[in-house]
Amino acid sequence: MAHVPEDLHYSKDHEWVRVEGDTAVIGITDYAQHSLGDIVYVELPRVGDSFAAHDAFGSVESVKAVSEVYAPVSGEVIEVNESLQDEPEKVNSDPYGDGWMVRVRLLDPGEVDSLLTAAEYEDYIKKETE
Repeated sequence: MAHVPEDLHYSKDHEWVRVEGDTAVIGITDYAQHSLGDIVYVELPRVGDSFAAHDAFGSVESVKAVSEVYAPVSGEVIEVNESLQDEPEKVNSDPYGDGWMVRVRLLDPGEVDSLLTAAEYEDYIKKETE
C-alpha cells in the first residue's frame, strides 16, 4: 500500500497539498510516483506563474510515460523546487519531502476543504486498483 501521510490533503489526480499559513506546498503522491516508475525529468512552472485549481502546471516524465501534474488548488507560484532539474529521482525517493514541486500563495484557501483527507485518498486508490 502507498504511503499516505495524515497531515496532507489529496486530489483525485494524485497530487498532495501541505498548507502552511496562506501558502501551500504541492507534489505528487507516493502512489503516483510508484505508478509512473523511475522519473527522469520534471517540468515545473516559473515563479510568478498563476493557475486555477485543476489546471496542468507541469509534467513528470518517467521511463514509462509523460504525465501532466495538475494544481489541486488555485495559486501563484512563489517557489519551485529547482533541485528536481538535476535530481528528478527525488520525486521517487521522497515524494512528500525533498520531492516537493512548487510552493504557491493560495488564491482561495477554501479550496483546500474540497480535497480528500488521507483516509478518503486511501479509499480512492484502493477502488482505483481493484
